[in-house]
Amino acid sequence: MDAPCLPPIAEPKRPDELPPPLACDSHFHIFGPTSLFPYSPERAYTPAEAPLEKLLALHARLGFARGVAIQGNGHGTDNSAMLDALRREPKRLRGVAIVKETTTRDEVRRMAAAGVCALRFHIAPRQPGRFSSLGLDAFERLAPYMAECNLHVQFFMDARELPGVLTRLKDWRRPIVLDHFGSTKAAEGTAAPGFELLRQHLAEGRVWVKLSGAYRASERYPDYEDARFLHEALLKANPDQVLWGSDWPHPRLEKNMPDTGHLLNLFHEWTPDPALRRKILVENPARLYGF
Repeated sequence: MDAPCLPPIAEPKRPDELPPPLACDSHFHIFGPTSLFPYSPERAYTPAEAPLEKLLALHARLGFARGVAIQGNGHGTDNSAMLDALRREPKRLRGVAIVKETTTRDEVRRMAAAGVCALRFHIAPRQPGRFSSLGLDAFERLAPYMAECNLHVQFFMDARELPGVLTRLKDWRRPIVLDHFGSTKAAEGTAAPGFELLRQHLAEGRVWVKLSGAYRASERYPDYEDARFLHEALLKANPDQVLWGSDWPHPRLEKNMPDTGHLLNLFHEWTPDPALRRKILVENPARLYGF
């Protein structure tokens, strides 16, 4: 496997201010240990090992009591590492899985019983080959199983694709979650068509949005000043359906690796109202993920 190997994980700085009690990091990944959970031979990148023990140490340092582990490309559709973390920390962790299109109803049921709350799909026609091929066709096949198990759907997708995607989800009655600001770019501004679609559908309550990966929306390392306008516009549109996630250990980045403690500081700076912080970090994830 010749996928690029990413740098090791550095210990983050302690945040200037801790989040409120029962705060939830709603987007991070578990990778390895590879001695127990080997990486997928079809992976697009080789992440540094980020096992449960490192995740728990990170959350203790940052002040998070809850978290949502998102299956990452490093392990492909083998969710064993993530499911092991849920088994070991059932009260504090939930999961979002990536599965094969041929996954059975019983397999979905077993994952739901283990603490999986959603399945994740990738809609990336503008970036072919960079992500899993599990898209809308797979979702439509698996949607009945998901609905039976009360699972919602999470998309890694460009917000510009929302019209076509939501047309095909017109009968879906469970939450729809977009991660990483809907893959919008801060340099294009809040008036960009993709971001305006995202803001509109969030305001209407049609989608949820994760305020995760500001460094993916902005190229202004390390403070991502232009991403703040996206953040504030989404909170204004509908603060009841936004979440925050660290995206630790920040996979796919080969330079300008963010400090996770600094990312939490930026969230606090961009969200000065304590009641709004509590809504985003505690109330919204508790409602969506069933804590």
